[in-house]
Amino acid sequence: MFKSAMLIHLAGVGQLLLVIASTFIPRMLHWREELAAVKPLTRRIFWTYAVYILGTNTFFGIVSAFWPGGLVDGSHAARALTTFMAAYWVGRVVVQFVWFGREAPEGLKFRVAEAALVTGFIFFASVYVGAAWVNFTR
Repeated sequence: MFKSAMLIHLAGVGQLLLVIASTFIPRMLHWREELAAVKPLTRRIFWTYAVYILGTNTFFGIVSAFWPGGLVDGSHAARALTTFMAAYWVGRVVVQFVWFGREAPEGLKFRVAEAALVTGFIFFASVYVGAAWVNFTR
């Protein structure tokens, strides 16, 4: 049996950990120096997208960590939200393998970080696909 609420709670905690870890990415990848070469508008758009992604991950993490049962109660809202969350994380997994490929910086810490991130993305995608399934079969 799909232990939906427990898995959703774990996914929520994982996403909140991802949010915390994400605050270190700009420094680790030298975003300030990298973005210095682009036009100010491009830089602002980049940071806007980064903040929106961080906000989305934070929202998903909070809802999942604190109200996991509400995400599998079979309601229309639960169906819509878990379907969106599943599409978001499945899309992120696809982007990782199709778009990014093997562009991670060299070094053990980056390889470990990438493996942890990809594992998390796959876990999140699996949990929300399962949650959406639970909602649509109720």
